[in-house]
Parts: sequence; C-alpha cells; structure tokens
Amino acid sequence: MNILLWVLQGLASVLYCASGVMKVFMFDKISIDVPSFGALPRGAWMVLGVMELICTAGLIIPSAFHWRPSLTVVAAAILATESLVFIWVHVRYGETGSIVMSGVLGLLMAFVAYGRHVLKPIV
Repeated sequence: MNILLWVLQGLASVLYCASGVMKVFMFDKISIDVPSFGALPRGAWMVLGVMELICTAGLIIPSAFHWRPSLTVVAAAILATESLVFIWVHVRYGETGSIVMSGVLGLLMAFVAYGRHVLKPIV
C-alpha cells in the first residue's frame, strides 16, 4: 500500500505541477485554446495555480522528510476539493474529457488523503 500511495503521490505531483505552471506562467497562451478558462477571472486562475504548486510540494516533501506528514493529507484533500470545482467549471462548458480527468484526479487525491491518514500514515 505504501508503494502505491508513493506512486500516486509522485504522478499527481507531476500532473498538478504542470497544471499549476500553465495557470501561473502560461495563462495567456493556454486560455486561447481552452474555453473554460473564461469561467473565472485571471486572478482566480492564478490563485488556483499557485495553490496547485504549493500542494505539489505538499504531496512529496513532508512525507519524504518525515516532517509534519499530515501536510501531505491536507495537500491531497485540497487538490481533491479543487477537482470538484473544476468538474463544475468543465460541466458548464461541456468539456467531457476534462470532466473525466478532473473526476479521476479528484478520486485519486481523495484516496491518497485517506490512505495517508488511515491506511498507511507516514509517522
């Protein structure tokens, strides 16, 4: 179980880091091709991107260094909650692929939060 959770944390970190970088540093370029970026103001997307980057670090660093590993649970829970927001946004714009991706990532992050809190906590 521990290996599965680490793999999920690592993969999620890569995906959410890329997503955060796009929202923070490439917003103008990406927003042209993605209609749902118009659902929220640019500042909101910037905040979400920064939050994703912080949570990316939170998925790995606290557990890896055994320093406040409960922050990994918090980071995963925040990302799972954020996925609910993105599902709502993508539903409004009829972006089926993005709905599925957000749903899968949200479920994976909920599983990581539960796994690190209940099934195999880092102590």
